[in-house]
Amino acid sequence: MGTPDFAVTTLKALVENQYHIVGVITAPDKPAGRGRKLNESAVKVYAKEVNLNILQPINLKQNDFLDELKALKANLQIVVAFRMLPKVVWQMPEYGTFNLHASLLPNYRGAAPINWAIINGETKTGVSTFFIDEKIDTGDMILQEEIDIEADENVGSLHDKLMNIGSSLVLKTVNAIKKGRVKTVPQKETKNIRTAYKLNKDNCKINWNESIDNIYNKIRGLSPYPASWCTFINGEDRLDVKIYRADKERASHTKSIGSIISNKKELKIAVTNGYILIKEIKLPGKRTMDIKALLNGYTFEANAKAL
Repeated sequence: MGTPDFAVTTLKALVENQYHIVGVITAPDKPAGRGRKLNESAVKVYAKEVNLNILQPINLKQNDFLDELKALKANLQIVVAFRMLPKVVWQMPEYGTFNLHASLLPNYRGAAPINWAIINGETKTGVSTFFIDEKIDTGDMILQEEIDIEADENVGSLHDKLMNIGSSLVLKTVNAIKKGRVKTVPQKETKNIRTAYKLNKDNCKINWNESIDNIYNKIRGLSPYPASWCTFINGEDRLDVKIYRADKERASHTKSIGSIISNKKELKIAVTNGYILIKEIKLPGKRTMDIKALLNGYTFEANAKAL
């Protein structure tokens, strides 16, 4: 059970290791683009390539879907980047239903664990497998693997690392279940558990009053998707821009927070204890471009600022 690219790598690993996949459950096709052409999930595209049986339920509690699922006679269900399952679904197989989650649980339960690990300045993260229960990402742990987060890593590169490590962890988990060697551990509940909140326009907006490290981490933790953003005020222009890549420069200065300083080669924004150097940006209606390309055709006034 899965939908995006992150789930494809696991499905592919199971297929290539000769596990018998009786069914693939993925999201319904969705209209996308100007022509509103139906878009198939990444999991469906791969499942069709290898001739797997595909189910695309709208409602996971619907009797027709539950009958189809039961008819598959699956003895194990594996969930990777899907949606919350009703109890009647996750309780169905003989060996239960386990989930692959892209964090070191119990930290970063929720929708965007890879993003928030970087945004919060973590130096380590990982992948976890656990048996599903009634709540979100709270079930008994099976296996876990930890990796380092590089100081300049963005969410795109970390996503791909965790995707590959995760597929290997799923294979280890299935093998342990097959051999009857699974030893589960309850997740430890503490007061300081960090949450992977769903990303929205508000929590993707840069607050230039935050520390230089927090701003830098937010930019890389949201790049390339969905991207951090802010508003540039430049003369009569008021532009909502997306920032994809930046560096940080620690320095003492007397500029007001959010002041934009530019020349033909450089664009930087004054923050506490230094500057954020913008390297890659997207203006409304324009393509993503490096900063030199932007400054070739766009000029910032002396009192320009970022909000």
